[in-house]
Amino acid sequence: MLKYLGYFAVGVFIGILAALFGLGGGFLIVPTLNLLGVEMHHAVGTSSAAVVFTSLSSAIAYSRQRRIHYKVGLLLASTAVIGAYIGAWLTSFISASQLKVIFGLALIVVAVRIYRKKTAEPSEVKLEDVKVNYKLVPVGGFFAGIASGLLGVGGGIINVPFLTYLGLPIHYAVATSSFAIVFTATAGALKHYMMGNVETQWLVLLVPGLILGAQIGARIAKRTKASSLKKAFAVVMFLLALRMILKGLGFAVP
Repeated sequence: MLKYLGYFAVGVFIGILAALFGLGGGFLIVPTLNLLGVEMHHAVGTSSAAVVFTSLSSAIAYSRQRRIHYKVGLLLASTAVIGAYIGAWLTSFISASQLKVIFGLALIVVAVRIYRKKTAEPSEVKLEDVKVNYKLVPVGGFFAGIASGLLGVGGGIINVPFLTYLGLPIHYAVATSSFAIVFTATAGALKHYMMGNVETQWLVLLVPGLILGAQIGARIAKRTKASSLKKAFAVVMFLLALRMILKGLGFAVP
């Protein structure tokens, strides 16, 4: 019984962080499953499936707060779905080690820029007044999709900094990312399921906690200042990038 409560608690914790930063949760689900003895490809596949539930729960919560830019989210998802399918397919042919190092270095640069960038509070900017270059959105979505399918990270690690770069305030970027990840993760999860990489028994253990945690995380985000959320996101992304680089170089990090 205590073991199952432990899995539920882990799911809640991951769900909170996933919703708070719009990351989907795969960045924690993959290493957690791997530490628990799940083979890496199966950990990535199972994470992709779990992220579907996390992001859906987050998106529902953010929809109630009216912080999702649906046009941007759908444009992201339109190419991210294709990218996620390709990323999942690539896991059969290539090692992700070199990609992790390059990807991690790029993320560190982005994290530093986000940390330094000034941002506005949601009350200062109305969603309908936000101007975005819609032609660029599908480009970011495609690369976010590849990262999602290949690394099992949900795609938010690209979505959020990309959307803030395009001019979306951090609260709206996090909410819109959660919405787009629903489609991205579903595409990646279906491909991984067909490849036999999804461990359904782990989904049953983690998903209830993930769903609850995502609701809590969205509420915390609502009460957090934009500047604090932006800096916290940058720090989390820096740590994830560092971990990704170390993993790519062969270091045994959790």
